Amino acid sequence: MTKVSKSLKSRTRRTAIIAVAAVGLGACNMATGDLYPAIGSRVQNFENIGAVREYRQCNNDAMVADQSARTESAPARYTQSAQLLAKCEAGLGERASLVPVEERMRNYALGVQNHFKGGDVVQARANLEKFKATFADKDLYYADGSSFVDTMEILLGLRDYTALGEFSVANVNSTVKSELRRVRYWKTN
Repeated sequence: MTKVSKSLKSRTRRTAIIAVAAVGLGACNMATGDLYPAIGSRVQNFENIGAVREYRQCNNDAMVADQSARTESAPARYTQSAQLLAKCEAGLGERASLVPVEERMRNYALGVQNHFKGGDVVQARANLEKFKATFADKDLYYADGSSFVDTMEILLGLRDYTALGEFSVANVNSTVKSELRRVRYWKTN
C-alpha cells in the first residue's frame, strides 16, 4: 500500500465519523424540544412573573414620587410621577392581562390626576380618554362615592360645568360641585 492510499483512507474515515456525529447531534437537538415541552412554558412563566414584578416595582417608584410631591407641594414631582406611571403601563405591553384590572385602573387614574395636579391639562385629558378606552364601561369611586371619570371630566373641562343640571347628573364630590357653582356664580355676577 502506498502512502497516498493510506492517507486517503484515513481522511475518508475521519469525514465519515464527522458526518455521522453531526447527523447524530442534529437529531438530538431536534428531539430536545419535543421531549421537554414544559421547559418552554416554565421560561414563559418566569418571564411573566418578572414582567409583573417590574411593573409593581415601577409603580412603587411612582408612588414614592407621588408622596414626595404631596409633602413638598411640588407640581413637577406630580408630573414626574404621572410620567413614571405611564411608563410602567407601557412596559407591560402584551402582558397587561397578567396584572389585575383594578390595580391597573388605580395606577392609570393616579397618573391622570397627577398630570392634572402637575398642570399638564392636555396630557391629563389625553390619558383620561385612554383610560376610558382601555377600561370601557368601568369606573373607580372615591371614598365618598363620587366617580373618578365624572370628576375628572368636569375638572378637565370635558363637560360643560356651566349647564344648570350638569352637577345634578354628575357623580362628583360635593366640594367640587360647590366650588364649580361658586366659579359659575362669580363669572355671571
